[in-house]
Amino acid sequence: MTALAVHIIAGSLGIIFGFVALYAAKGARLHRKSGMLFVYTLTTMGLMGAMMAAVWGRQPASNIPMGLLTAYLVITGLTAVRPPSAGMRQLDLGLMLVALAVGLDLFTFGVVAIESPRHMLSGIPAVPFFIFGSVALLASVGDIRLIRSGGSRAVRGAPRLARHLWRMCTALLIAAFSFFLGQAKVIPKPIRIPSLLVIPPLVVLVAMLYWLWRVRILRNLRGIASRSTPVAARAHA
Repeated sequence: MTALAVHIIAGSLGIIFGFVALYAAKGARLHRKSGMLFVYTLTTMGLMGAMMAAVWGRQPASNIPMGLLTAYLVITGLTAVRPPSAGMRQLDLGLMLVALAVGLDLFTFGVVAIESPRHMLSGIPAVPFFIFGSVALLASVGDIRLIRSGGSRAVRGAPRLARHLWRMCTALLIAAFSFFLGQAKVIPKPIRIPSLLVIPPLVVLVAMLYWLWRVRILRNLRGIASRSTPVAARAHA
């Protein structure tokens, strides 16, 4: 099986598992199992995409940082709800540096796109570079705050769940946009309608905003955090 086939299959399965985890009862067996499969498949998709872009030169300015960002988001989304273990601080520090490097790269490519004659880089306008660069930099700031506060053992309740939710949902959002809009050519022509293809990513975005509103604003953890400790005094991104 070629690297491209692995990338496509992993991405397709990741989207399926991601939607199952998104709408399954939070904390239930189906949510946990589909969530782990989502982590495995989307990490594979992201790293494979970054590798192919580096080796084959396929839009490396966008595909390498976006592949690394996707893998980073699902890994840190998983560690947010995992019990602390030996070496976790070093892992958090390493992942923070990845996010920081990705963010700076994306902003640099955004500036290059703006300064180019057509205001594009490899056919991509500057705006997406700045949007996802901001996501990476904000995530790295959250990592710095996490490390300074004492690591994942110091984060409980709503801040812990919010960190998990937004990172997992953003990774799913990236995958959904990449597949339904970025790879629209592989979708059968009868349903290759832009207004139709944009629905899955919008569903993910709406679901993410709902859960973040419920967890961070309402602090309503009923049914999704039965094993959580009391909410931490300080919020962490």
